[in-house]
Amino acid sequence: MFSKDIGIDLGTANVLIHVKGKGIVLNEPSVVALDRQTRRVLAVGTEARQMLGRTPGNIVAIRPLKDGVIADFDVTEAMLKHFINKLNVKGMFSKPRILICCPTNITSVEQKAIREAAEKAGGKKVFLEEEPKVAAIGAGMDIFQPSGNMVVDIGGGTTDVAVLSMGDIVTSESIKVAGDVFDQDILQYIKREYKLLIGERTAENIKFEIGTVYPEGRSESMDIRGRDMVTGLPRVVTITSQEIEQALCESVSVIVQACKNVLEKTPPELSADIIDRGVIITGGGALLHGMDHLLTEELKVPVFLAESPMDCVAVGTGIMLDNMPKSYKR
Repeated sequence: MFSKDIGIDLGTANVLIHVKGKGIVLNEPSVVALDRQTRRVLAVGTEARQMLGRTPGNIVAIRPLKDGVIADFDVTEAMLKHFINKLNVKGMFSKPRILICCPTNITSVEQKAIREAAEKAGGKKVFLEEEPKVAAIGAGMDIFQPSGNMVVDIGGGTTDVAVLSMGDIVTSESIKVAGDVFDQDILQYIKREYKLLIGERTAENIKFEIGTVYPEGRSESMDIRGRDMVTGLPRVVTITSQEIEQALCESVSVIVQACKNVLEKTPPELSADIIDRGVIITGGGALLHGMDHLLTEELKVPVFLAESPMDCVAVGTGIMLDNMPKSYKR
């Protein structure tokens, strides 16, 4: 009869939706397959992701979000509409209230685009909240106390680093180095070292299967298939975890530097709290092997992996929706 409140983690790589009272009900890749001529949507989510790099000329599989913000407004709107309709959260007489997350340093124009896309997709009232804050709440941190909490949210398009206290962000930094950049690093490394062309999906599989960011953290190997740049024929090569560590080294050092920058700007009292409480890492990039060990070593403070890093932002939206008056200025 009545509509339900929903929280959306609108990620560059995945969209997660939390429905009040039900928990996380949707977790699908943010990919849309379109007909080039008519711009008609053919598939959304998991079905569309399977088409990435494998479509004929008249069909294109695109990711409408780039670096945590909307790159293609119409396609984002169509994707959100598809997901919201699929969940059947609209009431007979009312539309749902939507809480949606965005990176910390996006412009007011980019914020407006996210808000409009959510409104057009069927939201009655749309609230925007900063991602690291929501991720910290979802990871189980009590950020409403006067003590320092630090969170590093490594997503698909952006990495958000923030120190929180009294329910708000004290210092933060958002950089466009995250999961997608890691995939590109692997892709370029294999192209450079082996003269072999591979697709984005293969690069992502390598990252999860044998990837590591910690020296001597993992010693596994994997056969990968691609197209030889010299002969143009399919070829198989074997790569190791050590090679992936080399490929990712530069990008990971950018994330480490962002964490150091945030810690340098943190008031001393809050820094003392962070030594006691440690740093929590969330987001899909947190699952990369050795990330917690590397950050512990570089930052000289304990770094912990959140319980289910991929779901933290979506879980956080759920907690915020339950406590709307406490955490919201209407």
